[in-house]
Amino acid sequence: MTALIDMMGIGREAPNHRPWPRAIVGLEVWRAAAAHLAAGHYSLLALWGESDAVHMALLEEATAQIGILTLECPDRHFPSVGQVHSPALRLERTVCDLFGHEPDGIPDNRPWLDHGHWGVRHPLGAAVASPADALPYAFLPAEGEGLHQIAVGPVHAGIIEPGHFRFTANGETVVRLEERLGFAHKGIDRLLEGADLARAANLAGRISGDSTVAYGFAFARAVEAAVGIEPPLRAVWLRALMAELERLANHLGDIGAICNDASFALMQAQCAILRELVLRTADSCFGHRLMRDRILPGGVAMDLVDDSIPDLRALLAELRRRFPGLVALYDNTASLQDRTVGTGVLQPALARQYACGGFVGRASGRSFDARRRPGYPPYDDLRFDVPIFTKGDVNARVWVRIREVEQSIGLVEQILDRLPAGSVRARFDPSASKSREGAALVEGFRGDILTWVRLGAEGTVQRCHLRDPSWFQWPLLESAIEGNIVADFPLCNKSFNCSYSGHDL
Repeated sequence: MTALIDMMGIGREAPNHRPWPRAIVGLEVWRAAAAHLAAGHYSLLALWGESDAVHMALLEEATAQIGILTLECPDRHFPSVGQVHSPALRLERTVCDLFGHEPDGIPDNRPWLDHGHWGVRHPLGAAVASPADALPYAFLPAEGEGLHQIAVGPVHAGIIEPGHFRFTANGETVVRLEERLGFAHKGIDRLLEGADLARAANLAGRISGDSTVAYGFAFARAVEAAVGIEPPLRAVWLRALMAELERLANHLGDIGAICNDASFALMQAQCAILRELVLRTADSCFGHRLMRDRILPGGVAMDLVDDSIPDLRALLAELRRRFPGLVALYDNTASLQDRTVGTGVLQPALARQYACGGFVGRASGRSFDARRRPGYPPYDDLRFDVPIFTKGDVNARVWVRIREVEQSIGLVEQILDRLPAGSVRARFDPSASKSREGAALVEGFRGDILTWVRLGAEGTVQRCHLRDPSWFQWPLLESAIEGNIVADFPLCNKSFNCSYSGHDL
């Protein structure tokens, strides 16, 4: 195995890129990196494009080393990574949709985000007019006696984002599931180009509404790396406080929603009450229930509201009083366990292959948590465990959430006990910095969010890419549902709780 740092050294180092190196490489190194991915030596963090190049972020998990490879493709072609490492397939199809770069050798060249309704093809590259009538999407065939198809979505019951699911079933047993996403595409990459930092931070926080803190955190850290500044210490700790409140609210909501999909509405009602307490406390502390637009490059937009710390301590006390009873109720309800145990199993080997993060990966034995490795402040100064389960079923994904709720309660308490005094925003001139590119990896409630940004001389965004953890979780849902009954899909789907909007860009 070639160490990632050695492979990076073969290429030409890109100047002014922080905190991890970026190397401009040739075809041979690009293909070698793909081979290392296929062999499991590296993990794929992201693959994205721009008008004249493609980029690939890699993680060497044994050392936590991260590096970005860049392949220039003036002829709009590049060797497909997906032909040997399937987690890259949808990313490469997206690069082709947006920029027109053709991945040579890709086994699936169907459009992914482009549904044929944009009016143009390759809008971020050499844009050309597209036909007025979009061709129907060619779902993959399945052969066998007695098979039938069930089409679900893209419009769903209730308040939910759009996505299409095409089931092939034998009776009630799912033989194949194929997803069709992209309905929530909103052109984030184009909107970020040329935006000033205030506008760009605003956009980043709206990529996936339930992860607005995590996206704001990741974008801010990437910009700070690019311009070479450190936010004030108090702001660093307030960011972690917001991140853990966001994690608490989402995990509590998910636990209840999963149980509701197993026809146990009592848990949903009780978890919804606790989630509402978290959101109201966030509002009293930061003036917004979701804490949107509160994290900005250089720090945070506001300090804690006066006298809000007692509200936070009261929230922790209430969670400690009520949550253990709900955990016991979940664990001791046989009808509920009958639905969640052994349902929707994601094999650990697939979780590792896809570098699947968050509760989905940790329920299938992958221990990666960006707060721990590569790590970032203030988590390197806080005590917490990363819960790991290996069964990979719905029940395991619930238990990861339960344990992470417990860990977040402890983290919030540590933050309150040690919250430093001082300012909350560092003022800086992004146009005066010599460093122009930055990257960051931040742990959201779903998993790791990667952000890469290039700033222009005037301090505006030239190019920014934000990768949601759902990119590597959506494909695994297709595997987890196989062999289960159709009626268990809502339960499996909710236990993954992938983001449509975060994925669709």
